[in-house]
Amino acid sequence: MQNLKTLAPLAWRNLWRNTRRTVITLIVVSVGLWSVLFFNSFLNAWGQAGKDAVLDLLIGQGQIHAQGYMDDPSIERLMRPPEGTFLEALEAGEIGAWSMRLQLPGVVVSEYKTLPVNMVGVDPAAERILSSIPEKIVKGRYLLDAHDSSVILGISLAERLKTGVGRRVILMSQNVAGALSEQSFDVVGIYDADKATEDYYAFTGLVAAQKFVGLDDEIAQITFTIPEEEALESTVARLALAAPDLDVRPWKQLSLFLATTDSFMQNFIYIWLAVVFSLMAIGIVNTQLMAVFERTHEFGLLRALGMKPRQVLVLVALESTFLIGFGVLLGVALAGMTIWALADGIDLSAFAAGLEMFQGGQVLYPQYDAQRFVVFSLLIWVLGILVALWPAWRAAKLSPIEAMRQVT
Repeated sequence: MQNLKTLAPLAWRNLWRNTRRTVITLIVVSVGLWSVLFFNSFLNAWGQAGKDAVLDLLIGQGQIHAQGYMDDPSIERLMRPPEGTFLEALEAGEIGAWSMRLQLPGVVVSEYKTLPVNMVGVDPAAERILSSIPEKIVKGRYLLDAHDSSVILGISLAERLKTGVGRRVILMSQNVAGALSEQSFDVVGIYDADKATEDYYAFTGLVAAQKFVGLDDEIAQITFTIPEEEALESTVARLALAAPDLDVRPWKQLSLFLATTDSFMQNFIYIWLAVVFSLMAIGIVNTQLMAVFERTHEFGLLRALGMKPRQVLVLVALESTFLIGFGVLLGVALAGMTIWALADGIDLSAFAAGLEMFQGGQVLYPQYDAQRFVVFSLLIWVLGILVALWPAWRAAKLSPIEAMRQVT
């Protein structure tokens, strides 16, 4: 401890003997850490925006189907509305909202074209809480209630059918008797979503859809959302226990592409951290070695005056500790100010077409991640000190006689 009290002021003064080298090292450390912290917030915002955009459309954070429906989504594989213990589980506090749907494959016919479509019967009141589709109506109106026998089409599907609000289309799908039901529906609304949804999903009232194919109250799926993502696994397990004869799946099993993208976003930051630290390590080692070589005569004089090798090691290590520590603090401050400046969101709507291809959100909201701010900062600081120990060890191993022969 006494050595630290003596060596710390000396180490601090030594840093500013070569201001240029100190400033360069500070820039390397601070910019490197800034890139890691900001990139982490940016990737988290990108992943969350894309996830919200996709899940809020139709998937929710989980869905429940009859066994086998996901493999063969036909009218023979439906389920009854929830009741008893199952209904109580859905009404529990962990679930924010849930909605029943009847989704069946079919065909939509206009005056000009016939196209495949997924006919989805919904309860509009529940969908307004659960789905973003009602907010994406760009022409006309949304469905009024579950008995509404009108239809909502996507922009792309309406353009391909050459139809629009106020026109009529014919929907056809297999009914309970195994025959083909067909019925004329008024187009009352056009919605704007991603192209895949627009092309293949048409919405009508749940009761109207059930009557259309001759069902009583059977449904194809229950979609639910939860306020806390961390509670998803336990919620799925509890629902599966309450309805053991049904197929309960979280969103990661329903959208493999989105799950893969989310996992990539979570792990890519560590790859970036490794790249940044490798570059920082090269810079730190080079500058510290340069400092050691330039001060060879000085270290020899200190050894000749009685300073022990471990004291020389501690002196150089303290210089690196102070230098990297201040670089880390500067990097944290820069990252914090950058995220604060972008708190109102990063608007990427100019790249909407490309973002749609990758299921990305159009407005990103970077947020502070306190845990990773602390972890990454300490990691950079500790690893930087460890890297700087090699030049310190070289300085401690210098022979006093040979070192003093060096002319600076």
